Amino acid sequence: MLVDVTQRQMGTTVLGEPVSMPILIASTAFQGLAHPEGEVATTKAAGAAKTVMTLATCSTSSIEEAMAVATGPVWFQLYVFKDRAITASLVQRAEEAGCKAIVLTVDVPVLGKRERDVRNRFTLPDNLSMKNLLPGGCQELPKNVAGSGLAAYVASLFDAALTWKDIQWLAGLTKLPILIKGILRADDALRAVNHGASAIIVSNHGARQLDTTPAAISVLPAIVDAVAGTVEVYVDGGIRRGTDVLKALAYGARAVLVGRPILWGLAVGGEAGVQSVLELLRQEFDLAMALSGCPTLTAITRDLVRRL
Repeated sequence: MLVDVTQRQMGTTVLGEPVSMPILIASTAFQGLAHPEGEVATTKAAGAAKTVMTLATCSTSSIEEAMAVATGPVWFQLYVFKDRAITASLVQRAEEAGCKAIVLTVDVPVLGKRERDVRNRFTLPDNLSMKNLLPGGCQELPKNVAGSGLAAYVASLFDAALTWKDIQWLAGLTKLPILIKGILRADDALRAVNHGASAIIVSNHGARQLDTTPAAISVLPAIVDAVAGTVEVYVDGGIRRGTDVLKALAYGARAVLVGRPILWGLAVGGEAGVQSVLELLRQEFDLAMALSGCPTLTAITRDLVRRL
């Protein structure tokens, strides 16, 4: 209490890139299911908000389509395919198009059992495809399978043999920084640093991979302590309010990434809907800073959070 919070400053940098706030857009696939403009609309909204857009491998807009409208930094989220030529091509295209980083997702050697997808026999409608995988022939989810078309796709094409040594192989393909997404343990965070990761994204994949995995926020402090400032640490999962952002930064995250709320905004109002979600989170975080006596991001310290 009794701190001058007349002015609040929430601008920061991520991987050296300036952003207006420590709230970034997480990678989410198949955005064309939410709105006809899909990832193109989300990329525009990210640029307007002066924050980072993360474009998914399994997006319904291509890298080139998204980058054509980008006015801010875009990261490219990567899955590694059994056919490494596909992966190498994606990385090359992302770098040539102007993406600022590669976000390697490491928690999907196989797809978790998503029971709704199995029950609904999830696949993409005929008017949508994974455009990043054209013309490689991997742009369609299987149809007429017994369960989830996405699960069948992952099982047949994603590389379940991916190991730490492959991080060095990936680094040899690009000059872009590599972020490792899907870390939930301090020892894995240290392995990521030792294998050349530029940053870590603490994430349990929206709690959709393995039941009873810990919430990302609960393991964040141990991971931040383990890496001890050698790389930036980000967190995604469960960020729904400005107070969630405050808690994540108090625990040592450089920034948070937001997924589902972005899709909700996209579904309701396209680009404007995504902008509204980002602005709502910005306003809530600004209020949380003011009412916690934190005029700057550096004033947000771990003693603001009490763990029960």
